[in-house]
Amino acid sequence: MKGNETDAEPRLVVPGEVILDHANLNPGCGIINSADGHIATRLGTLKDNEGTLHVQPINATYMPRSGDLVIGYVEAVQSNLWFLDVAGPFNALLPMSLAPWKVEFGDARNHMDVGEAVLARAQEVDESHSVVCTMKGVGLRKISQGHIVNIPVQQIPNLRGENGAIIQSIKEASDCRIIVAENGRVWIDGDSAGIRVAAQAIKVVTSTGHRPGLESRLAASFAGGEV
Repeated sequence: MKGNETDAEPRLVVPGEVILDHANLNPGCGIINSADGHIATRLGTLKDNEGTLHVQPINATYMPRSGDLVIGYVEAVQSNLWFLDVAGPFNALLPMSLAPWKVEFGDARNHMDVGEAVLARAQEVDESHSVVCTMKGVGLRKISQGHIVNIPVQQIPNLRGENGAIIQSIKEASDCRIIVAENGRVWIDGDSAGIRVAAQAIKVVTSTGHRPGLESRLAASFAGGEV
């Protein structure tokens, strides 16, 4: 295991499991402390991050937070706003006042229609997880080229790697621009050969990144070999 997570092998824990061999660590997400010791509250992989014990869930859903970079798909259009599927509990709203263009009332569909993809940022998230997005900001845009792949949100840290090392190696091997959004969508922009290399490498990371030997599997993927 790389970085500050010190366990050499991943360990699966189930809700209610007592974890006695890490009693000296502080409980984090997915862990509670009791008289019997630390207890797991969800199914996942046990992680030690700088002295804090947490459980990385096997499956997780995206819960929006203010400031998140997201990739959304337009699901509906009204006169003055767009509804975006951002893989959250509800569709996000993109008002025309937060679009990157000057939009006249009733002209929203001419700028962006159902099915188109956007790179946006969650500007406001309320207590019910309803989201208002903005496309005003550096790099925010309508996505009109490249390829988008979906990954489990719990795999985003594995894909990025320590200090961004894994995603940087994929960018260099594929010669593609790659943006990892917080809602589990990844935009790959490059030529068709590079996109194939990047997509295969991302698949390797998200399906086997929890096992030792990821670097060698990625190298094999970049070379077009078996992983």
